[in-house]
Amino acid sequence: MKNLHMSWEEIKNTPKHELMGLIYALGEYNVLHSFDGYGERDVNEMAKNKPEVRQQYADYKTAQRKYDGTRKEQKVTSFKQLIK
Repeated sequence: MKNLHMSWEEIKNTPKHELMGLIYALGEYNVLHSFDGYGERDVNEMAKNKPEVRQQYADYKTAQRKYDGTRKEQKVTSFKQLIK
């Protein structure tokens, strides 16, 4: 829980469903940023010593594709949309 930067008092006062959401979000964040700065060659080198790295990298790429699809920019087609 220290990765959430919450004190013990804050944890005790937070409802269980909110804590579960925070933990899930922290897990997603860790997967999304687990291989930042590494390329295919780096992963191949690491996988020589630890084969499980390939599955972790595949999970990372899947999460990247999942969230890259949600960032589609909407085209402005009217003046009203522009001033919102």
